[in-house]
Amino acid sequence: MEVKKAVIPAAGLGTRFLPVTKSVPKEILPIVDKPTIQYIIEEIVASGIEDILIITGRNKEIIINHFDQVPELEFNLKIKGKNAELKMVQDITDMANIFTVRQGEAKGLGHAVLCAKEFVGDEPFAVILGDDIVYNHDNPALKQMIRVFNEHQTSVLGVQTVPHEDVSKYGIVQGKELSDYVYSVEDLVEKPSIEDAPSDLAILGRYIITPDIFEILEHTGKGAGGEIQLTDGLRRLAKRQKMVAYDFAGRRYDVGDKLGFLEATVEYGLRTPGLETKFKEYLKNLDLS
Repeated sequence: MEVKKAVIPAAGLGTRFLPVTKSVPKEILPIVDKPTIQYIIEEIVASGIEDILIITGRNKEIIINHFDQVPELEFNLKIKGKNAELKMVQDITDMANIFTVRQGEAKGLGHAVLCAKEFVGDEPFAVILGDDIVYNHDNPALKQMIRVFNEHQTSVLGVQTVPHEDVSKYGIVQGKELSDYVYSVEDLVEKPSIEDAPSDLAILGRYIITPDIFEILEHTGKGAGGEIQLTDGLRRLAKRQKMVAYDFAGRRYDVGDKLGFLEATVEYGLRTPGLETKFKEYLKNLDLS
């Protein structure tokens, strides 16, 4: 089995970024000069996947508009001889085959993934959350996970080791190390106390899942927050079949958090050609007194 499709749940309300997300989806908030969701799609494409489904919700049409053609903009850039800018906007449209389905009611991440059933069919598929950007210029995080899937031919959870005092913020994997950075998944514990955490391996917004998850999610009731939780479905799946976790390499940003968003903005700004030198100098001389 090969991983040929990816799903991006993007139907959330973005309440951590109110009031701006009252009118602008959090997935469109820019990091330097790109909306956050474009970083996610670029990682997916760099990992060899071209068919991508975005799960949207109310007032999310702007996400899809970003990846559509804008003939009047392209014409304007062409007649003004702005060829670099023209190529850039055309590349955004051409980078992948992007499909959408609307989650009519916000019933949780598990329900959002279930909305992808017809798109996925009987294939393994990737899920990447729009809140988590991972920087690894030479080896995208999803590409690393696909390699692990190809070896084990089973569901793979993307994890990273977090400070032990932070385990209560995440879903934590319980398991044993099978090889370098690869662990068996015996159980998943959602936001455990520091004392009860079985490990420091936190699930961080990247999954490769076998299609067996859909039948499980169809029969998964409401969990935490009164929503259908993907973690609950994955726990059941791990009881039925082998599942592994992979501690991927890369700098991860939680861009659904204000501090994480600012960290990503600063660090991507320092990586942007033509901007990095002046921006670094600005930060060096910054004085807010």
